[in-house]
Amino acid sequence: MRFNYTNMKRFKINFEDQTIELTSQDAEQTDLVAVGKNQFHLLHENQSFWVEILETDLHAKKISAEINGNRYDFSIEDDYDQLIDKMGLSVAHTQKLTDIKAPMPGLVLDILVEPGQAVEDGTPLLILEAMKMENILKAHGAGIVKEVKIEKGSPVDKGQVLIEME
Repeated sequence: MRFNYTNMKRFKINFEDQTIELTSQDAEQTDLVAVGKNQFHLLHENQSFWVEILETDLHAKKISAEINGNRYDFSIEDDYDQLIDKMGLSVAHTQKLTDIKAPMPGLVLDILVEPGQAVEDGTPLLILEAMKMENILKAHGAGIVKEVKIEKGSPVDKGQVLIEME
C-alpha cells in the first residue's frame, strides 16, 4: 500500500514541544506500508520504524501512536491550518469546551477530574473501556468541569453526556 501525497504541499507535525516541517518532496522519499490493522512499517532516510496507531481524533487532527515501542502524541497542521493560525483565526484560540460525551458504549474505569477543576486542551478527563480497550477521553479546549454525570464503574451509552463543562 502506498499513500498519495500529491495534493500536499507542506505540513507540520507537533509532538513533545517539537515541530517537524515536511514538504511533499519529503513525503515522496518516505515508504509507508500497511502490515496490519492500524499497523505500518515506515522507511524514511534509510531508517526503519514500526508504527501502530493507537488513537485518532480526525476533527482535532491529533494522533497517538506507538513508534518502535515508544508512545507519542501528535498534532498535524496542513497548509490551511498554518494560514488560519497566521491570520489569528485558529480554532484553538476560539474553541469553547463543550460537554464531554461517550464516543461509544463502554464502562467508566476511572474519572480523572472533579467539579470546579479547570482543564486545558488535552487534559485527560476519564478512562472509558470499550471493546476491551482503554480509551482516555481528553479535553478539546480550555474550560471548567461543571458536573461529572457518571460514576466509576458505570456503563455508558454512545452519545451520553459524561461531564458537563462551563
